[in-house]
Amino acid sequence: MKKLINSPEQVVRDMLDGMVAAHPHLKNLPGTQVIVRADAPVSGKVGLVSGGGSGHEPAHAGYVGKGMLDAAVAGEVFTSPTPDQVLEAIKAVDSGNGVLLIIKNYTGDVMNFEMAAELAEAEGIRVAKVVVNDDVAVENSTYTTGRRGIAGTVFVHKIAGALASRGASLEQVEEVANKVIRQVRSMGMALTPCIVPAAGTPGFQLGEDEIEIGLGIHGEPGVYRSKLMTAEETARTLLERILEDLPLSSGEKAAVMINGLGATPLMELYIVNKTVSELLKERGIAVHRTFVGPYMTSLEMAGCSLTLLKLDEELTDLLDAPARTAAWNQ
Repeated sequence: MKKLINSPEQVVRDMLDGMVAAHPHLKNLPGTQVIVRADAPVSGKVGLVSGGGSGHEPAHAGYVGKGMLDAAVAGEVFTSPTPDQVLEAIKAVDSGNGVLLIIKNYTGDVMNFEMAAELAEAEGIRVAKVVVNDDVAVENSTYTTGRRGIAGTVFVHKIAGALASRGASLEQVEEVANKVIRQVRSMGMALTPCIVPAAGTPGFQLGEDEIEIGLGIHGEPGVYRSKLMTAEETARTLLERILEDLPLSSGEKAAVMINGLGATPLMELYIVNKTVSELLKERGIAVHRTFVGPYMTSLEMAGCSLTLLKLDEELTDLLDAPARTAAWNQ
């Protein structure tokens, strides 16, 4: 195992300290692994909290800031954060207008965030929850009942965050978050596995000429393995599967995310996007915005995921609204 770390036991703590040192708009709640806006709680605004296991950076702390999240809770690598940590995040961002929890659909995340919500409600804080399940690859997986939540979660952060910044109610922010969840789909693939620092060995094995289609961001099994395909073949495979599940008709509009899983060069991600953009154009689907880069990674895994968000006037407006975080500036 070759990693730029000090010790496997300290990776999350050291990462959070380094992140706060780099970004003055962030602070770490003392004694926790919770990153919040330095100006939290923001008066008159619904608070947004997300999080999950570490190893997916910049998700989720990279999306804390104006126009997106108010707090992110970092578990250990690929491990759900505990309910007490989530509760501290909720309390830190509550301005009296309520708090929305944005949860990726993994059993541990759902259970621990729901438990934290119950504890917060017992303290008089209004809490709403949404669960993101954008991965079309498999219905049930290693850590999941139902579909997994992957990179489409970032669009939920962005759009719900934009509406919350405009002073919308908790019910309105929850409603638009659920709208994004209904209209976003993703699917990924891997060229190589990754190594969890505490384990020291790869989580799974792939042959030199093998890829895995549809695997999860923790290395959960995908749909199938195949011999190495070209970027064009890979992009076509992912896009066709997504469009089977998210009907987009000619004349409709979408946002596209080509997400790198950690070790994939931007060169390769742009090559994938070349095919995606051509195929969407052939179908008459207008691409409003394209986001290419590492938005939700899996340590040093090589591979990518494709996300499509079906847009209407409301979602387009909120997607284009200003935001300023460590990983998203527009």
